[in-house]
Amino acid sequence: MAQERLRDKLQQTIYVVINPFVKGLIKIGFTPNLVTITGLVLNIGVAIVFIKGAEEGHRGDLSYVGWGGVLILVAGLFDMLDGQVARLGNMSSKFGALFDSVLDRYSELIMFLGICYYLVAHHYFLSSLFAFIALIGSMMVSYTRARSEGLGIENKGGVMQRPERVVLTGLSAIACGVAGHYIGGDYKYFVSFFRYHVFETMTIFTLPLTIMAVLTNVTAIKRLMHAKKELGGK
Repeated sequence: MAQERLRDKLQQTIYVVINPFVKGLIKIGFTPNLVTITGLVLNIGVAIVFIKGAEEGHRGDLSYVGWGGVLILVAGLFDMLDGQVARLGNMSSKFGALFDSVLDRYSELIMFLGICYYLVAHHYFLSSLFAFIALIGSMMVSYTRARSEGLGIENKGGVMQRPERVVLTGLSAIACGVAGHYIGGDYKYFVSFFRYHVFETMTIFTLPLTIMAVLTNVTAIKRLMHAKKELGGK
């Protein structure tokens, strides 16, 4: 599939850039599992930033969202580094692959916990619902692939796989924080035809989460249909 080839080519390009850093981690004694744990700890940090923003910030203060986005991207980098540390350091193992997958799920759950907490605390109830649906979709994208592979079926197609989810969430959060600094976190755009505003600063973060909620679940369903086809529809 062209999409998979493009993703693989982009991934290889990224590896060329980060390989010197990976070799440095190996040199100072980092193992793949330690890198994976570091990613989990950073995602716990993401949740803490959002929860702190919910408890100490106000609705118009989007700086916590921006800094949360920065940490999401840093944590995502470590999520990608563990596999490369295993390859370059000749430390690959079946348990390591399982450990990575399990902690990745914990990382994503914890990240969304912080995001949902923040949105609920600041009364973005509809957006918090879409964030939760995005979490469900994210888990099902991973589960349908893992369950399919357990049945001997390769099932990696679709959009909004983990790298795309991390990048979209992180960049949209950063953009929201930056926009909040320059135009204000309480900015709202009204159209006279509507009685309700059609855009506010937080939309920069919540709209991508809504798109993710749709696309992750579409991907999970497509993978389910692919598995059905491969299994003969039984």
